[in-house]
Amino acid sequence: MKTLKLQPKSQFLYVLMLTLFVLINAVHGQKKLTVSTTATTEVYLFNNQSKTVPLRGLDQLKIASINSGFAYSTVFDSLLSKYAAIGRFETAGFRSDSLNLDNLTGDYLKYYTTLVVQVTPQSLNDPEVIRFITENQKRKQLIIAGFGELNALKKLDFFTGPVVWSRAMDIQSAHQAAQLIFGGIAANRTLKQNVSAKYKIGSGFVTEKTRLRYAAPESVGIPAARLDSIDLIAAEAIREKATPSVVVMVIKDGNVIFNKAYGSHTYDGQIPTKITDIYDLASVTKVSATTMSTMKLYDQGKIALDKTIGDYIVNARKSNKADIKVRELLAHQSGVTAVSFYLKLKPEDHSADSSMTYPVKVADGYYFRPGYFRQLFWPAFLKAPLKDRGKYLYTDMNMYVMKEIVEWQSGTPIDKYVQDQFYRPLGMYTAGYLPRNRFEKDQIVPTEEEGNFRKSLLHGYVHDPGASLMGGVSGHAGLFASANDLGILYQMMLNKGSYGGDRYLSTATVNTFTTKQSNVSRRALGFDMYDPDPTKAYPSKLATPGTYGHTGFTGICVWVDPTNNLIYIFLSNRVHPKITDKLYQLNIRSRIQDVVYRAVQGK
Repeated sequence: MKTLKLQPKSQFLYVLMLTLFVLINAVHGQKKLTVSTTATTEVYLFNNQSKTVPLRGLDQLKIASINSGFAYSTVFDSLLSKYAAIGRFETAGFRSDSLNLDNLTGDYLKYYTTLVVQVTPQSLNDPEVIRFITENQKRKQLIIAGFGELNALKKLDFFTGPVVWSRAMDIQSAHQAAQLIFGGIAANRTLKQNVSAKYKIGSGFVTEKTRLRYAAPESVGIPAARLDSIDLIAAEAIREKATPSVVVMVIKDGNVIFNKAYGSHTYDGQIPTKITDIYDLASVTKVSATTMSTMKLYDQGKIALDKTIGDYIVNARKSNKADIKVRELLAHQSGVTAVSFYLKLKPEDHSADSSMTYPVKVADGYYFRPGYFRQLFWPAFLKAPLKDRGKYLYTDMNMYVMKEIVEWQSGTPIDKYVQDQFYRPLGMYTAGYLPRNRFEKDQIVPTEEEGNFRKSLLHGYVHDPGASLMGGVSGHAGLFASANDLGILYQMMLNKGSYGGDRYLSTATVNTFTTKQSNVSRRALGFDMYDPDPTKAYPSKLATPGTYGHTGFTGICVWVDPTNNLIYIFLSNRVHPKITDKLYQLNIRSRIQDVVYRAVQGK
C-alpha cells in the first residue's frame, strides 16, 4: 500500500503513534483488531443509483484512498488493502507546507481512476476539501467515506457519487465502511430522519455481501478462545525449528475469522512475520494456477478431459505420450516418469552476470541460458518410458505438460493468463509468478540456502529447481502469494465459481474438478482430497468427505470443506535454512486444522 504523508509537522507525532498502535494489532495478528466487529454500527450507503458500490472490475481500477482528518484512517486503509492494491495519501485538510492541493490533484493522482475520500464533519467545513471533491468528481470516480454526525451530510448535497457514511468515528466504523465499499458487508440502513433536501427519511441503498468479510470468530458463533491453541501449536513449530515462520488463516461462511502471523522470516528474528507476507507456494501452484487455468479453458470448450496430449501438442504425436488423456494428467494416473534434467547442468549453461547469452535470472547472481526447457527437458520427457499407466503416481511431470496444453489452447503464457483471468479481477494483487519483479524482498519470505546448483539463499525465486530453470514460471511450482489472496481465490471456489458479483467458473466445472475421479486414488482433477481411510486422518481427523485442496513442499496447505463452508490456509517456509521434515513429524498443519474443526463443531 503506497503511502504519502502530507500532515503538518505539528500532527506528526500523533499520526505516528496511532499508526504504530494499529499496525501492532493489525499486521502481526488479528484478534485485538476485530474483537469489536461482532457488534454493528450505523453505516449508510447513499447516491448509489449507478451501483458503483460494491466496487467491481477491480482489474480496471487504480484506487487511491485520501484522508482529510479521520483518526482511524490507517485501519480503514488496511481493510481496503485486503480487497485491492491501494495508494494511500494523508493530508490535514489538504494543506501542507511542502505540497499543495493542486500538486496532489495534478501530479500524484493523475493515474488513479477511483478515489476514496475520507471526510469528517470538521474536514467538510474546510473549503479546500469541498473544492477538491467538486473538481475531482468531474474527472474521477469518487466515493466519499464519511464518519461522524449525520447532519454533516448536508455539506454533500452537491455530490453525485456514492457516499458511505458511519455515525461513529472509531475502529469499528473504519472496519465496516471499508468492507461495505468492496462488498465484504452489505448495506441495509435507511435514514430515520431528514438531514437535508437531498438526504431525507428513507434515503439509503441496499446491497449484498459479495466478498470476504473480516470479523471476529464470534460473528459466526465461535468463541475466540476455542482457537487459542493454534498459538501454542505454531509456537511449538517455531521452537522445534520445524519452520521459522507461520501464517494461519481460517474462513468460515465467507468470513475471515482468524488470520495470524508467527515467528520471523528467518531464525535470526530480524524480520517478524506479517499476515501480508508473500510465500513460495510450491505445489499449491498446481491447483492455484494450472488447474484454475485448465478449468477456465474447459468452461470455454478449449480443453476437453478426454482429449489427449497429442491432440493439443503437435510435437508429442510421435511419442509414447501421444494418447495420454488430460484427465489422466490431472488425476496423476498418466504413467509418465520423472525427468531430473537439472542434474545435467554444465558450467557453460549459466553465468554470474546477465547478458544476451544468459538472460534467465534463476537466483541472485545466477543467470541461465534461454531455451533450456525446450532443448533438454521436453526431448527427454518425450523419450522417457511410461510406467504403470492407469495407476496412481503423483509426479510434477503431469503439470509440466498441463502448462504446455494451457498455453497452446489459450495462446498466452500461463503466468499472464492466470493473472488476467483470475488474480487481477479478483483483487489478488500479491499472487503471481516472479514476485521480485513486483515487490521488495522484505515482503517475501525466503526459502532454502540451496546448495545443489544455485548455491545461495533463495529469496523471491522459486524453490523448485525445475521451475527455476524455466525462468520461474511452471505448471507445478513458481507461484507466490499471501494468505489473504489464497483466501480470495478459494472463497471463489467455495462459492462454486463466483466472487465479488462476477462469475469466473461455472458451477458444473467446479463440481467436476473437485470430485473424486476413480477408485485408484482419492484424487480429484488437479486437486488432492480427503482420504476416506480413517487411519490416515488426512488432511485432518475431523475433515469431511468432499474436502479438497493441496499441499506444497515449502510447508504450505490450502483445504476447502464445502460441508462446513470452511477454508483453512497454512503458510510456512519449513525449508529454511535447510529442508527439514519436522513440520510433518510434529503434524503441525493437521493439528491446527483439528483445532479449527473442533472450534467449528463446538467440541
